[in-house]
Amino acid sequence: MKVQAEVSLYPLRSTTLLDSIARFVRHLRQCDLEIQVGPMSTRLRGESRDLFRALGEAFEDAAREGDVVLTLKLSNACPPYPES
Repeated sequence: MKVQAEVSLYPLRSTTLLDSIARFVRHLRQCDLEIQVGPMSTRLRGESRDLFRALGEAFEDAAREGDVVLTLKLSNACPPYPES
């Protein structure tokens, strides 16, 4: 099933926020998903199993580096996002 998600990663107790977020996004870019990176969140679109696998792996990778919070909004009813 095709789904769309909006995710935000928040590293905690870290002075290198951008490094953690960039690493998280790099991990997601290696997966078979459509990705749009924004200033406050990242939007993902693809097959649900691919999206959940990618998010799980990226989260575990980020969590190994330090404490993090990941917020997720998920829908199977959103239209495709417009081209940028």
